[in-house]
Amino acid sequence: MTRPHTRRPHRRRTFGAAALIAAGLTAGALPSVAGSAGAAEIPQQARDAASEGLKEVFFVGNNWEGTADVINSRGDYAKIGRINMIPDKKERLREIYLNPVKLAFFLGIRLGPGEGHDQYVDDMYTTKDGKSVVASRPSFADVVSIDVESGKINWRFPVSGFRSDHMAVSPDGTQAAVSSSTSNTVHVLDMATGKEAGNFKTGDKPHENVYTDGGKYLWNMAIGEVNTDMDAPWQDFTKGDRRITIADAKTLEVKKIIDMRERLDAFGRKDLSDALRPVAFTPDESKMYFQVSFFNGFVEYDVHNDRITRVKTLPKNPDTSDERTTYVNDSRHHGMSMSPRGDKLCIAGTMDDYVTVVNRETLQEGPLVTASKPYWATVSGDGKHCVVSESGTDQVTAIDFATGEKVISIPVGDHPQRVRLGHVPAGWTGPTTG
Repeated sequence: MTRPHTRRPHRRRTFGAAALIAAGLTAGALPSVAGSAGAAEIPQQARDAASEGLKEVFFVGNNWEGTADVINSRGDYAKIGRINMIPDKKERLREIYLNPVKLAFFLGIRLGPGEGHDQYVDDMYTTKDGKSVVASRPSFADVVSIDVESGKINWRFPVSGFRSDHMAVSPDGTQAAVSSSTSNTVHVLDMATGKEAGNFKTGDKPHENVYTDGGKYLWNMAIGEVNTDMDAPWQDFTKGDRRITIADAKTLEVKKIIDMRERLDAFGRKDLSDALRPVAFTPDESKMYFQVSFFNGFVEYDVHNDRITRVKTLPKNPDTSDERTTYVNDSRHHGMSMSPRGDKLCIAGTMDDYVTVVNRETLQEGPLVTASKPYWATVSGDGKHCVVSESGTDQVTAIDFATGEKVISIPVGDHPQRVRLGHVPAGWTGPTTG
């Protein structure tokens, strides 16, 4: 395949100190996870029909710009409005520049995961009433709630450490879990007040968070160090403690730790990294699919039997270098979602510049749809399309689950990453201020 788009240059720099030896991980039975359908993709409060007076929408986080575009969640995906996610930018920058330690990490984020840019909005979810959007802001190391009507901040929670990352919202929409990258901590916050309900420790550089079993458990995937050039297989020991941590979502007591290194080795794939990137569960949560660093493909994991069952290698773009240090944050492929019926997987081939829909039974991929640095994949409100963020060309693109073909692309802001379903008041067109 050819790539018609010009890729933005990606710069790699060292950021932070990597742990040198992975910690030993515990064994034991997995918690039961039979439960809510599609928990990895769409939280219950977003899957439910919108309450009277609310409109279901997509929030698109424009990470480098510090805005969120609000677009239709199905149909024409037209833009409805835009929210400034950093109305307090001057105040935050003043704090950072007056604190040498905070400044060092702020610049480190810019030169490392930010690829030369500040990271202003990573993840976001709306409250059940559609009045506020709660978002993580990596460069400001915090989580904020912003009123969608006024554009003003309702509350702000500074995370421990110096960088906030991926979030998840509980199925009932009352709590948000956010990863704090540099303190190896997941904070669980009250969506309405921003008060911390508790936290738990994870492996190095916690990343993806997923609620399972109707909100009974909270899974965190730690990806380890991804911002160094020590990417050769023999240097894997420098990447730190990469593991899955499963906590009781109510007590936040850690119930299980899964070391995927052991499972990958047992399957005969010692060549694959054990740094889990995005994941997707089947509707009955019996299987989990996940991407790993440096790999153009994904892995199938049997949750109940605690073992890897299949590995799928996807096509390489001939224009993509095999030099690992050229991959953005070690992620050759980053982004996956599952159709509501559980029969199709949508895969974002980030460094290979394509998106493809895969038959989950046969693992046969469909057409390779050209996309520029696709960074995330989710599901449309009606379940018909996979919606991906093309961070290389500042647009979101819908792919038909049934045909695997492109449906439409919509321009958004600078470097879109996370795309999440949510709600806003009916007739909303944007904040009155900010």
